Amino acid sequence: MGRWFRRKNKDRKKDHSGPPAVLEGQTAAGQVPEPAAGEAERPPRDLALEPPEAEPPLTSSPDLAPEASPPSETATLEEVEGEAEGWEPRRGRFRRLRERLGRTREALAGGLERLLKGRRQVDAQLLEDLEELLISADLGMKTTLFLIRSLQEKLRRRELLEAARLKAALKAEMVALLATAPPPQIRTRPWVVLLVGVNGVGKTTTIAKLAHRDLSQGLTPLLVAADTFRAAAVEQLEIWGQRLGTSVVKQKTGADPAAVVFDGLAAAQARAVDTVYIDTAGRLHTKVNLMEELKKMQRTAARKIPGAPHEVFLVLDATTGQNALSQARLFHEAVGLTGLVLTKMDGTAKGGVALGVVHETGIPLRYLGVGEAMADLRPFEAQAFVEAILG
Repeated sequence: MGRWFRRKNKDRKKDHSGPPAVLEGQTAAGQVPEPAAGEAERPPRDLALEPPEAEPPLTSSPDLAPEASPPSETATLEEVEGEAEGWEPRRGRFRRLRERLGRTREALAGGLERLLKGRRQVDAQLLEDLEELLISADLGMKTTLFLIRSLQEKLRRRELLEAARLKAALKAEMVALLATAPPPQIRTRPWVVLLVGVNGVGKTTTIAKLAHRDLSQGLTPLLVAADTFRAAAVEQLEIWGQRLGTSVVKQKTGADPAAVVFDGLAAAQARAVDTVYIDTAGRLHTKVNLMEELKKMQRTAARKIPGAPHEVFLVLDATTGQNALSQARLFHEAVGLTGLVLTKMDGTAKGGVALGVVHETGIPLRYLGVGEAMADLRPFEAQAFVEAILG
């Protein structure tokens, strides 16, 4: 036994007396070589959805934090520019939207599937169970009753007898409820957009995403830092401007917001920009004096550029549920909203608030925030949204 071991050990030494083999991707020392300078390691790409050449990623600055929480993911230029150029198939965009709305889909589509399991006919009990499901997804009582009554009418007319048809009927009712007129086209330059909302909903980050979208479409945006009270708000918008290569008009902390708006619009006219996005201080919708300040900013904008602001967007946090509806009503009364931006849809199972707020206020939903990456601010499409949450 000892002789056999010594012979095998001797043979092993002979086999390895030469230089070690170099595997593909390794140096002679057996180590994986470091990437060349400027060469970033990339994850595998889905060739069906991405362009042949990838642009360098647009990484987040460590000094920049959104209003609510620091970003956990970033957008790449290829994602945003490719989407603007139209190379991404529609089914690819829908797939990502569906993934981002996974929690809401599980609450609605999953709950509906459980309700229908083993049932062959639509009856009063099934519709009562569906009513509870819709309320739990934060559609709100008024919107839920509207949908249930529509389905009851179909049942009365014997148009909805089979349980298998309930899902399709509910989809059709939701799409009809969310359908609005198409957004206005830019008719004048500069096109001025005022963004309002309470603290922490993501107004400043939303402005950056809107500006990035404009840049990818060949437009020149200008950012106006009229949130002069929140600590580091001006600096945050300025950092976004530096990342995007976009001008930011600002004044010192504590300055009159209306004066900043006036200076911003004057600069926009002088520089012949296409769009202007005005950031405003977060405020409780119940504070009358702060709402009056918004009205003053509106008047100032109208004096400088007739018809401005051309759009007033309210940014809402989807995770606040039915409180978003109260915010929309009071802001609309104060400044006349033209559109809603619903953020953080990926972080809640109660995305049904989108239906409730549109139905009860009549204000169109213009954008959905379904993630922290820049490509995750998406123009709202009723059909795609309903398909994503009901499957």
